[in-house]
Amino acid sequence: MSHRTALRHNRHARKAAAAVIIAVAALGLTACQDGETDSSSSPSASASASQSPAPTANDQGQDQDQDQAKDTPKGTPRKPGMRCTNQINYAGDHRSNAEINSIGNDTGYCPPIEKGETPKGTPRKPGMRCTNQINYAGDHRSNAEINSIGNDTGYCPPIEK
Repeated sequence: MSHRTALRHNRHARKAAAAVIIAVAALGLTACQDGETDSSSSPSASASASQSPAPTANDQGQDQDQDQAKDTPKGTPRKPGMRCTNQINYAGDHRSNAEINSIGNDTGYCPPIEKGETPKGTPRKPGMRCTNQINYAGDHRSNAEINSIGNDTGYCPPIEK
């Protein structure tokens, strides 16, 4: 056998040995996880389970309904790659856009709109800026701030002097 052939066989043997070690380690980890979290696979657990009274179909249905109610997220499913605040108009919601979008990222659902008390001011006309709708002469705030409030809440804020 030439030197080159011996090196090739040696390399394949090392790769095979590494694959076997990885497979054994993965099986070992899986076995540990199963043993820690699922006691139903052990013989003693199966024997004791058969001695205990089985729950009725009515009991099982109630448990499932309660579990599903707890686990069911509220809101609208978030579209992939889209922020909740771009998907739904949260005008009037007291939470910041960052908070709303964070909830959507964490749960996969855009949260329902939470309306606090009705904002003070005049309802903003669709497609119109508050500063074009109301004369804010003498108001200490910038037009951008006033219009931003109107966009966020859906209401043009009262004039502040």
